[in-house]
Amino acid sequence: MANSRQQRKRVRTAARERLENLRYRSTVKTLTRRLQATVAEGDEAGAAEQHRTLVRWIDRAASKGALHRNAAARKKAQAAKLHPGSR
Repeated sequence: MANSRQQRKRVRTAARERLENLRYRSTVKTLTRRLQATVAEGDEAGAAEQHRTLVRWIDRAASKGALHRNAAARKKAQAAKLHPGSR
């Protein structure tokens, strides 16, 4: 249990930041699954749009610190492998 006012404030701040990071990571996973489904359907234009959106979210998550930069690079490489037309 936090003993001082500053510690109580840090607990609240950390909880808020944890939820924000979870939102970024969860969205990246969801967009990756959507890209996989779109590629499986064979929709080339839809796959290109999904890939662009996914890469934007990965970059945003890495810049905010929700994803490590190497993990972000790995996820972008995996996405590019899924959608070869995006290279």
